Amino acid sequence: MSRRLVIGGGAALAALVALGAIAVGPLARGLASREDVPRATVAVSDALGARDTAGFERALGPQPLSFPGDDGPHPGFRTEWWYYTGNLETAAGRHVGFQLTFFRTALAPPERVASTRPSHWAASQLYLAHFAVTDTAGRRFHAASRLEREALGLAGAQARRFRVWLGDWSADGEGPDGFPVRLCAADGDVSIDLVLERGKPVVLQGDRGWSAKGPEPGNASYYYSFTRMPARGTVVVRGESLSVSGLAWMDREWSTSALGPDLEGWDWFALQLDDRRDIMMYRLRRRDGSADAYSAGVIVGADGRAERLAMRDVAVEALDYWTSPASGVRYPSRWRVRIPGAGVILEISPRVADQELVVGTRYWEGAVRVGGTSAGAPISGRGYVELVGYGE
Repeated sequence: MSRRLVIGGGAALAALVALGAIAVGPLARGLASREDVPRATVAVSDALGARDTAGFERALGPQPLSFPGDDGPHPGFRTEWWYYTGNLETAAGRHVGFQLTFFRTALAPPERVASTRPSHWAASQLYLAHFAVTDTAGRRFHAASRLEREALGLAGAQARRFRVWLGDWSADGEGPDGFPVRLCAADGDVSIDLVLERGKPVVLQGDRGWSAKGPEPGNASYYYSFTRMPARGTVVVRGESLSVSGLAWMDREWSTSALGPDLEGWDWFALQLDDRRDIMMYRLRRRDGSADAYSAGVIVGADGRAERLAMRDVAVEALDYWTSPASGVRYPSRWRVRIPGAGVILEISPRVADQELVVGTRYWEGAVRVGGTSAGAPISGRGYVELVGYGE
């Protein structure tokens, strides 16, 4: 086959919190043996399906999104995430990729929480964060996760001024509109301290920010993105401090029952082309392996204008596969993407083959190179790809 498209990158992790199956700790290829790698314990499709929805708000249709209010948490919905990825380089051209994602999951609907006995230790929300760095030159991928409850200031999110944090991992808006955003995270001898500017205007995904993932009421999320955020700062790899700059991408979603019962996962592509166009596309995978009709995407022009993509507008062909030595799961590992309406034919390849996270749930999330043609002329770019639900 193949036609591939995707959900806002990141739902993968909310799954662990939702089912209470979390593995917390580092995962560094080349440093950890296979026995050291935590095993996945949860299927994302089960955690993000339409279970236990009573008392929660649901994404039933378009509604006005407002900022900075919607930058903050939505505790009436079961899950949400703030999802940052980026490709950075030193002045000498050394490449590093990063991911820093925060997830919130409600333990119970607000009405049930209101009836419980108050306590400073009590928490109705859990926060999970994933942090990963790809050192392309060193062929090393380092990933870690943290879990904490929203109590005693241990973790949380707020709209004004924008902040989401889990311990000393954080995304902090430094201005009244939430920009620039400073990202900080550290694990062992790997860390990031980055400043992200707004770049292009916000992109409201789907129908004015309402992204349908299935035919049943509530099989949807509210979803927006910042697709081209100039980034600069410091990345530390194996204790070596690198001054870097480049481009980042931010995805933001909240929902209660995004996935329908016939879906097992998704492939998500976030691509930044050198002609200043950005492409997001996701392929929702059904349990029989076929692409679901609700797969979708968007092309964002150099001027920031967004054009929606349907499944029929994009063809994605898997050209190669990679099998994880840690989990034994086989993932697609190189792709050819055709978008005839945009005049592009792209080939996408991982910077490093092994960018799999096994942190309670299991998924592949990694930095990629982009090459190809646009209207027959050569074009290149960079991006991130997320592969969720393989091997479940």
